[in-house]
Amino acid sequence: MAGAQPQAPSQPRTPGGAMLRTLGGIAMLSGLLVVLVYHWTRPIIAENKRIAIEKAIFQVVPGAVTRKNFVLGPEGLFPGDAGKAKGDQVYAAYDRDGRLKGVALEAAATGYQDVIRILYGYDPGCQCVTGIRVLKMAETPGLGDKIARDPDFLANFEALDGRVNAAGDGLEHAIVTVKHGTKSQPWQIDAISGATISSKAVGRMIDASGQRMFPLILRYRDGFERRD
Repeated sequence: MAGAQPQAPSQPRTPGGAMLRTLGGIAMLSGLLVVLVYHWTRPIIAENKRIAIEKAIFQVVPGAVTRKNFVLGPEGLFPGDAGKAKGDQVYAAYDRDGRLKGVALEAAATGYQDVIRILYGYDPGCQCVTGIRVLKMAETPGLGDKIARDPDFLANFEALDGRVNAAGDGLEHAIVTVKHGTKSQPWQIDAISGATISSKAVGRMIDASGQRMFPLILRYRDGFERRD
């Protein structure tokens, strides 16, 4: 018939049910792969964390060569493998003769960009912080990240005053970060110029941790003595 337009061949339609089944299968496969990767990498990540912490322990507690894990809380001091014990994981560090050199603890606070996590050492003999090592941070390169490597800043923690008050329920003096160049007391931290927020985060986390944990360390000091 004159003037009739040729019709384009119809395209086969994908059934909606088949499309949903395909997408569902892909989602299930993706989820399975995520779970498998998580279970495969979890022990590797845990082992790498263990090695990093062990190395850091011997850096923040000078003279230590061995360590033992404990759980410390208001209810007491327990072996690190005590599954139902309530408290914080702490690491007792010993010299070659088995004498207690100090206790290493983890602490964290929000910095300029993200959470900063550190390991620091505490010597119950001098009641002082003996060193810190940054375990995790995402601070600005060249500024905030100086808290991990600036020698003057790290020197703050070679004998930072952490004496417990007479009541035994906190610190005699709060640990505070002060403006760069104005430190005048042994419980003060001299901030890094240009990285004040990150510096203050370190002071805040050690003070919060110390107010709670240093009295407990002294109270249960005898329990840290090495028992093989």
